Amino acid sequence: MTFPAMPASVLEFFAASQRGDAAAWAATFAEDGVFHDPVGQPPIVGRDAVHAFIGSVLPNFDPFLGLTPVEAHTVGNSVAVSWRGAAVSKDGRPVNWSGINIYDLNADGLIKEARAYFNHAVFAAQLTG
Repeated sequence: MTFPAMPASVLEFFAASQRGDAAAWAATFAEDGVFHDPVGQPPIVGRDAVHAFIGSVLPNFDPFLGLTPVEAHTVGNSVAVSWRGAAVSKDGRPVNWSGINIYDLNADGLIKEARAYFNHAVFAAQLTG
């Protein structure tokens, strides 16, 4: 499957997730970028905090297969992307979830704010059985 057309930082957001590369994933954010993952949870503020967050999530899976964008819609410096996520828990359970992310990009094309909309309870329930 090929990715839909998106600005470079958003494209790399998804590609880095599939590689399980926390540093590259976080590098798609501006230094002062904000990540709401998911919306409704306290925001993760700053590239270093985003890196620490992603780095804390990835080890919970073996493997983390990443997020695959399905559709992307870009208007100015904002991008909406529907996606599907897949991973395998450490005890071998498949974990599948989906959502929509909204990205606002800064003048340099980096993510200044990302808002992830997905049902966290459905995601978490798959991890606990």
